[in-house]
Amino acid sequence: MTRLLDKTDAPAPATAPRTPASRTARRTALLHWIAVHSLGVAAALFFVLPFVFVVLTSLMSDQQALTRDLTPNTWEWDNYARVFRTDGFLVWWRNTLLYAGAGTVLTVVSSIPVAYALAKFRFRGRKLSLMLVISMMMLPPQVVIIPMYLFWAKQMDLSGTLWPLIIPMAFGDAFSIFLLRQFLLTIPNEYLDAAKVDGCGELRTLIKVVLPMAKPGIAAIALFQFFAAWNDYFGPQIYASENPAAWTLSYGLESFKGAHHTDWNLTMAATVLVMAPVIAVFFFAQKAFVEGVTLTGVKG
Repeated sequence: MTRLLDKTDAPAPATAPRTPASRTARRTALLHWIAVHSLGVAAALFFVLPFVFVVLTSLMSDQQALTRDLTPNTWEWDNYARVFRTDGFLVWWRNTLLYAGAGTVLTVVSSIPVAYALAKFRFRGRKLSLMLVISMMMLPPQVVIIPMYLFWAKQMDLSGTLWPLIIPMAFGDAFSIFLLRQFLLTIPNEYLDAAKVDGCGELRTLIKVVLPMAKPGIAAIALFQFFAAWNDYFGPQIYASENPAAWTLSYGLESFKGAHHTDWNLTMAATVLVMAPVIAVFFFAQKAFVEGVTLTGVKG
């Protein structure tokens, strides 16, 4: 009686040997991938390598940071704690969060109604209003800084604080209005008409219909404004330089660099701590940010 072969007794299928032609094809495919993505890889290295250098230098000892070494011999994580223990650093963090957070909220809240009116309303002077918004984008802030400073410092007596930078954001931002207006143009008017047929007024239509559909555009202008406020050096230098209690991280970092001009490891550690929140925010919101910026150019 013949014995049935078990599955384990079956001979293994023979693998095809690697021929010179297959190796050549794989090598060609690899070279083609490198050629296609070479510019992207070069651009990525161009932006990433300086950040890597800053991080590695921030983890060096005081003596090694002055040498030509590229990697730390000992990983000095205590450098970040030393930066946090610096007098005023936590105050700079608090002021920057106040400036960037309150400014972003005020800019978004004040820019949405204006952008909605320019995108969906039909009224006399609509094109002129849009041209005024665009012209404000072309006007450098340095042009009006003297009369603005005289108003806030002399008339309102707010010099030495961040309020001259935060309060104007409650009246809209030209770039945010224009960018959000371009995004709202991509929302079909049929949705708005259907909401009005159901009895919604303009305000309820804006809140219930437009805002949920405009989340990518709102996220884009919020991130733009947050990054601009977080990295702003010119504004705090003009209004808050005389009061160290009102300094932000961007302005305080310059003072920190001057006080530790030979401690490059501490300077780099402070730089990393200033950059980290911006990188983290963009990392978690990059999908909505890219979508919002991309869709703003669909309609003109």
